[in-house]
Amino acid sequence: MKAAIITVGDEILIGQITDTNSGYIAKALDKIGIGVHEMLSVSDDRLHILNTLAHLQNRVDVVIITGGLGPTKDDITKKTLCEYFDDHLVRDLQVEAHVIALIERAMKRTASQINKDQALVPSKSTVLHNAVGTAPGMWLHKGNTVFISLPGVPYEMKYLMENEVIPRLKVQFERPYIIHKTILTYGQGESHIAERIEGWENNLPAFIKLAYLPSPGRVRLRMTARGTEEALLREAINTQTEKLKVLIGDIIVGYDEDETIEVAVGKALTLKGLTIAAAESCTGGRIAQLVTSVPGASAYFRGGIVTYATKSKTGVLGVPEEVIEKHSVVSAAVAEEMATRAKALFGADFAVATTGNAGPAKGDSDAEVGRVFIGFATPGGVYSEVYDLGQPREKVIERAASKALEMIYKEILKN
Repeated sequence: MKAAIITVGDEILIGQITDTNSGYIAKALDKIGIGVHEMLSVSDDRLHILNTLAHLQNRVDVVIITGGLGPTKDDITKKTLCEYFDDHLVRDLQVEAHVIALIERAMKRTASQINKDQALVPSKSTVLHNAVGTAPGMWLHKGNTVFISLPGVPYEMKYLMENEVIPRLKVQFERPYIIHKTILTYGQGESHIAERIEGWENNLPAFIKLAYLPSPGRVRLRMTARGTEEALLREAINTQTEKLKVLIGDIIVGYDEDETIEVAVGKALTLKGLTIAAAESCTGGRIAQLVTSVPGASAYFRGGIVTYATKSKTGVLGVPEEVIEKHSVVSAAVAEEMATRAKALFGADFAVATTGNAGPAKGDSDAEVGRVFIGFATPGGVYSEVYDLGQPREKVIERAASKALEMIYKEILKN
């Protein structure tokens, strides 16, 4: 089965807002065996919308449209759908009653005529009840394609997808099973991993596809199996996962689609009852941000401190001035001092520290742009590692934070 997603709105095309709806819809469809073959963003233009609908007609089984269903004149999706389906708008009294009740209850005012006109829908459509908003969803057929129009407001779109669209698609279409397995690896690049698993990858069954999804410091390997027998697909995926563990088990940190290194770190710290702290310079609090993005991080993250300027390293964290004068502010010695003092300051089992030159200028150090020292204090001592992370600045910060989390994870596993 094939699907396409259309987002309507000039605000997306000019970069005023980011389209998050398409990603959510694609995941929801994938879970029920419907693959998305196209994602399109179109302007609030009648002819553009009509041409897009015609382009997709009979090429895909399902088209989901979001946006352009508001009460104002620039929201033209309903009128354009009427033109495409040779239809006209009619007033749905159930939708109107819902709109009036929602506005009077939530906004404590009388619904205007503009509000009531949200109840106008194409006569050929099946109305999808939107319990959390005023714009209903609409389900229409033409040829071999189902067209589904949803509001662009994310929480309204999500409600309709979960409660109206997905259940109807499950009933209407026979769908294959699509099983995903994501393996999160850390510390090695895409090409290096590909070399290590080349033989395994070449011998994958034809119904399993492998995708490499790299990001700074980490690579996700996603296996996707498609077929009509769910049990067979799951068994094959599990078998291939076990084979992969033999080959690269040393760099695997998780297996869930949404699991990240910070989640893996949190699980490992929680399991062993250990705590961590951070002292950051060039990463500017990025490590602390990643660690605390995980729910429940307060159980193992004692705290972090950003000592960005040289004076704050000495005056706040207590790094001796003579160490900086002797070794430079960007050095292994300073990174280790920062980690040691952060560990003591926060009373943590471990502490990680970063000092480096993210660029574009050299700042208080003569260190090359992109050079970062990461210090790590443990119950048994302190050590550091140095990395040359290149440019641009954003890449240095992200990769340094990723390397720091990798060090944390490896150290936890030792204890």
